[in-house]
Amino acid sequence: MNSDELVLTSKGFWAMSRLKRSVEAQRRRAFLLGLLPALIVLATITIAPAIYLFITSLTPLDLTRPEETALDFSRPWTNYAELWTDQRFHNSVWVQMKLSVVTVLAQLLLGLGVALMLNVRSRFLATARTLFLIPMVLPPIVVSIIWKVLYIPDVSPMHRLLEKLGYPVESLITDPEWALWAIAFADTWEWFPFTMLILLAALQMIPEEPLEAARIDGAGSWQLFWFIILPFLRPKLVVAALFRLIDSIKAFPLIYVLTGGGPGLVTEVTNYYAFIQAFNFSYWGYASAITVLMVTGVFLLSWLINRMANPTPMYDNRGNNFTVQHDFVILRSEATKNLTYQAPITVKRRDSSLPLVAQNDL
Repeated sequence: MNSDELVLTSKGFWAMSRLKRSVEAQRRRAFLLGLLPALIVLATITIAPAIYLFITSLTPLDLTRPEETALDFSRPWTNYAELWTDQRFHNSVWVQMKLSVVTVLAQLLLGLGVALMLNVRSRFLATARTLFLIPMVLPPIVVSIIWKVLYIPDVSPMHRLLEKLGYPVESLITDPEWALWAIAFADTWEWFPFTMLILLAALQMIPEEPLEAARIDGAGSWQLFWFIILPFLRPKLVVAALFRLIDSIKAFPLIYVLTGGGPGLVTEVTNYYAFIQAFNFSYWGYASAITVLMVTGVFLLSWLINRMANPTPMYDNRGNNFTVQHDFVILRSEATKNLTYQAPITVKRRDSSLPLVAQNDL
C-alpha cells in the first residue's frame, strides 16, 4: 500500500468517524426535542409550584393581611424556627410516623399473603383477583364514607351485629385509644390490593428452574419461600414500600371524613395540621414551611430505604462484578456483559481460584 492509499484510508476513517458523531448528535437532539414538551409540563405542574411553596415558606404570609406579608422576607427562617418549638407539630409528626409504619407493614404483609394465595391457576382465584382490586379503584372519599358508616354505632351493620351477639362496641373513631388504629385499618383495606398486585406480578415472573432444583434437593415450602421466592421479591417489596410510604403521608380524606384530627389531637397527622394552619387560620407561610419539611422527610426516607435495600456489590481479581442476594449469586462479566445466576443453597464458581472480595474490603 503506497502513501496515497494510506492518506485516502485515513481521510475515509476520519470522515466516517465525523459522520457517526454527527448522527449520534442528531439522535440526541431528536430525543431532547421529543422530551421537551413533557419536561415543560412537568416543570409547570411540579417544579414551579414546589419553588413557589419554598419561597412562600420564607414569608409570614397571612391571607388576612396579604399586602403586608406576601413579600416580607425580613425574617426568612422564622417559620422553621417556630416549628422547632411547636409541640403540636411534633405531635403530628409522631402520629404520622405511627400511622405510616403500621399501614405500610400491614399492607406489605397482607398483600404478600394474598399474592401467594392467588398465585395458583384457578378460575375462582382469577375472579377473586378482580374482587380484591375493588377497594383500590374506589375514590378515596367514597372509601371514607363507607368506613364512616361502618364506624358509627347508630347506622353501622357491624355494630348492630355485635350488639345482638352480646358484644356491644362503642364507636372506634371517637375513642382516643382506637381512633388511629381504626384509620389504619381502613387505609390498609383500601390499599393492600396495590402491594398485592405488584407482588403477584413478581411471583408470576419467577423462573421455574431454581424452584425445581430446590425441590429436587429436598427443600420444603418454607425453604422455597425463604431462600428463593423472597430474594426475588425483595426489590418489588422495596418499590411497594416506597410507594405506600409516600401515599401514607397523603392519607387526608380518611382523617378529614372520619375524625377531623380528633378526638383531641390523636389522629392529627402532619398534612392535616398543615391544612388547618392554611385554611382554618390562613397562615399560609407557616403551612408552607410544614409542607416543605414533609416533602424533605419523604425524600430522605425514600433514599434511606433504597440504600438499605441495595445488595452489597462484590468483585473478584479479574474485575467481575458480583451481586449477592441471600443464596443467589448474580455474575456480571465486564467483558461480555452477560448475567448468570446459580441457586439455591450452595454456590460454586467454575474457577475456584478466583476469591470473592467484598467491595468494602478492597
